[in-house]
Amino acid sequence: MSNVKEKMTEVIQSQPEDASYDEILRELAFERMIERGLEDSRNGRVISNEDMDHRIRSWQK
Repeated sequence: MSNVKEKMTEVIQSQPEDASYDEILRELAFERMIERGLEDSRNGRVISNEDMDHRIRSWQK
């Protein structure tokens, strides 16, 4: 089994028995966002907190 299928299976199996389809999809999406962020960090695709603060403030205008 591939790593992707194993990770998806792990996330799905960690959900409560009464988890809805939408809850499971949210958990899978959240896991993917975390993996992407870690991959970006490992590859040096990061910005400083100051730059992020500036970007967020520009959205509020």
